Amino acid sequence: MDSAFLLAAFVLGFMAQRVRLPPLVGYLAAGFALHGFGYEATAAIEEISKLGVLVLLFAIGLKLKLSTLALPVVWAGASLHMAATTATFGSLFLVLGWVGVPLVAGLGVTEAALAGFAFSFSSTVFAVKALGERNESTSLQGRIAIGILVVQDIFAVIFLTFAVDASPSLWAIPVVLGVIGAQPLYGWLLDRSGRGELQLLLGLTLAIAVGAEAFDQVGLKPDLGALIVGVGLAKHPRAGELADTLLGFKDILLIGFFLSIGLGGTPDGAALAIAAIVVLLLPFKTIGFLWLVSLFRFRVRTAWHTSSTLATFSEFGLIVAVVGVERELLDQRWTSAIAVAVSASFALASPLNSMRFELYRQISGRLTPLQRLPIQADDALIEPTGARVLVFGMGRVGAATYDGLVAEQGPIVIGVDRRDVTVEQNVDAGRNAMRGDALDSEFWQRLQLHAEIDIVVLAMSDHEANLEAIRQVRSFRPDVAILATALFADESVELGRAGADEVRNLYDEVGQGLTDDALGLLQRMDDRRGGSEPSQ
Repeated sequence: MDSAFLLAAFVLGFMAQRVRLPPLVGYLAAGFALHGFGYEATAAIEEISKLGVLVLLFAIGLKLKLSTLALPVVWAGASLHMAATTATFGSLFLVLGWVGVPLVAGLGVTEAALAGFAFSFSSTVFAVKALGERNESTSLQGRIAIGILVVQDIFAVIFLTFAVDASPSLWAIPVVLGVIGAQPLYGWLLDRSGRGELQLLLGLTLAIAVGAEAFDQVGLKPDLGALIVGVGLAKHPRAGELADTLLGFKDILLIGFFLSIGLGGTPDGAALAIAAIVVLLLPFKTIGFLWLVSLFRFRVRTAWHTSSTLATFSEFGLIVAVVGVERELLDQRWTSAIAVAVSASFALASPLNSMRFELYRQISGRLTPLQRLPIQADDALIEPTGARVLVFGMGRVGAATYDGLVAEQGPIVIGVDRRDVTVEQNVDAGRNAMRGDALDSEFWQRLQLHAEIDIVVLAMSDHEANLEAIRQVRSFRPDVAILATALFADESVELGRAGADEVRNLYDEVGQGLTDDALGLLQRMDDRRGGSEPSQ
């Protein structure tokens, strides 16, 4: 790769990050700038671009949870929204073409629908980054947004699969069955690959050398092979860990993809005009998500935060456009138009996500008519009926605290944990436990901290989560007593300053306990020696 590519990508990616935009906006700009100076995409850039897309699809497969996709708001909402958006944008392009607007003039129904389809996606990269920064990846609106994005990605893969010209080989069926049937082997290898570079290499091997290459050899789309292998590992306990390991490497490979888009051509006036028109319609795309999520009986507040996360155009639209150009259905300039629209949508969505709470307070009254009743159980207000104590963090420490309180005072405790599996284990053990994330602001909005709640115990291993829980409890109920746990002395001080009434340093407690045990053993040894000495 030419050193100018690396330099331009870093400089403009860094500048984009400094103004709180995803670095990929800078990578696209770098490609445009390099093209303006006469550079063209090299074979290495094109190869890196393809590998980046394959690893992206493999990582999506790793996070594909069928239980989430089974929610009607996810599969039906995503499908309806994509169909409506494709029809709306496709019709717009036909009308603009009819009046003679450059770039869309002469588009047929198929070409216009393809262009509209490219604009129907929301950005997975932007949403995952935004949800991660807000600690909302496991929140209800986060799960709905990610589920909708995964359904959109599935539509993209289906499109890519049927976009090939050649018919599959006769060996396609046994190869597909073999790739799917080897899932236990993938899990066996993942269990034994450790957590270092070998795990990263395993992920790349499964995505590229197994899934993509096997499908490519029998005339199937390599992208689909990478996705299917990822889906086969999705239920593995370490699937999320593998996805996190691949994250940085995947992002590096995708730099090649975004550079190649920019190197394909600097946008001309026609491409900029189409991008501007499309961006003006972005609010309507966002309103569509707001209306659909509300239609499925989720709170308007949840619908608002979900739609804010999805208020973008997507890098997958670029992938669709590239296929359209390869099949001579779209002009090369469409990739530039979509790239500009994607970048502009990120620039608009970033402040929207930063100000979404304040904006919601201002417009919530106008959104109330969208509310449908009864509210979904997962989104209804949480009533901790009969509880005087809430224990956050139902691991070993939290569960032991719960059991001790119940043994002394009876069933006055409710346990809260953000992990589904932990909640299920505690419920199976007979404890009253529910799912909730202390870092999720929406959870606190739903949780009714009635006057009957006297004590909140914070037994979470995440110090930031304990701090945030103190802030949230104090904002709703300043009079509640808070007991928190810490691992280090500075954390104890910080928790106390934040408003905890009592702080237990677990390491100090264990150290003191071990000291007491050691002193007791020393005394026993002294007594034993004293008892064995011969009498005078």
